[in-house]
Amino acid sequence: MPNPARIPPARSINHLRARVAAPAALALALAATMFEPGSLAAQELRITPVVQGLNEPWGVAFLPDTGFLVTERGGRLLHFAGEGADPVGVSGLPEIAVGGQGGLLDVLVPRDFAQSRRIWISFAAPADGGGAGTSLGYGHLSGDGRTLEDFRILHEPAARNGGRHFGARLVEAADGVVFLTTGDRGTGDLAQDISRPEGKVLAFAPTGAPQTAPAFTSMSDAVPGLHSFGHRNIQGAALDAEGQLWVVEHGARGGDEVNRVEAGLNYGWPVISYGVNYNGTKIGEGTTHPGMEQPAHYWDPSIAPSGLTILKGDLFPGWQGHFLTGSLNSDFISRLDPADRFREYRIETPETGRVRDVTEAPDGAIWFLSVADGALYRMVPG
Repeated sequence: MPNPARIPPARSINHLRARVAAPAALALALAATMFEPGSLAAQELRITPVVQGLNEPWGVAFLPDTGFLVTERGGRLLHFAGEGADPVGVSGLPEIAVGGQGGLLDVLVPRDFAQSRRIWISFAAPADGGGAGTSLGYGHLSGDGRTLEDFRILHEPAARNGGRHFGARLVEAADGVVFLTTGDRGTGDLAQDISRPEGKVLAFAPTGAPQTAPAFTSMSDAVPGLHSFGHRNIQGAALDAEGQLWVVEHGARGGDEVNRVEAGLNYGWPVISYGVNYNGTKIGEGTTHPGMEQPAHYWDPSIAPSGLTILKGDLFPGWQGHFLTGSLNSDFISRLDPADRFREYRIETPETGRVRDVTEAPDGAIWFLSVADGALYRMVPG
């Protein structure tokens, strides 16, 4: 691959566009994105390439020093010692099933990395009986940063054919528990089957043991580590300042969602949805059902949200606590203000093509991966 490049000076961007969600006609204050032009003073941003020449980048994570890791769906885990450094391919990865939407997916550096040297990855793995499924494991990064040693698989994939909806986002809770999201693999009914791992949020202790939510511990058929269910295809997950888990997930034709995930709850797919099937027919029973959760926000039409960060720093004035997620189908970054009914502003620039991941760097800058450009970008106020 080409050497990573930084291009000084960064081009100033001065065409941040805003759109406002119209109020939803529901007692519960859902924020559907039925857009009308909103008013927001143009804010100058500076976007600088950190790495170029990537092949289908999927996830990015920061190391405690100046280094960072990037996954490519084709199966490469790249270690960069810092901005401007050449990549080092990390060996020691498990067998990865690359095809469709599957491959090497997310990467997580836990807070105890300095002591444990653990690196968690999610990936599509070949399943017994054929097909592939979402898998999870960790290894220990060698001192020279070139090898994942003693790799351990924590979650084996269930046999499933087809190349869609792997989920696979990773996020670490305040107590060190690691959440793994899974997609329904294109078969919605699996999301309602608690004995299956598809369409779920699963939880694992820092050592890798499954952490099943109390609501499911008495159910002998519950998949180990079950935390929540009824999800279609979660492509972004993050914690807010209070440690609450939030996710963004894909709907079908319309009905992409932001969900506040609580242990033991059912998020409805495919019984309820604010979208329709791709052929225009109704999904399930409609938009509500007893015992099933409502989204905090939904998009119609779909934006295919991917990656999620909830800003905790103050580098961007007025953005603290806002949600940022990429759009895979419309080439922008969505910024949502949860304090204002998830009012949405869209950051649309030449760099925001098919954004796969968005994350807040230790210094408060926003880093994002563009699949369209094969690049990792850094965004700061102008």
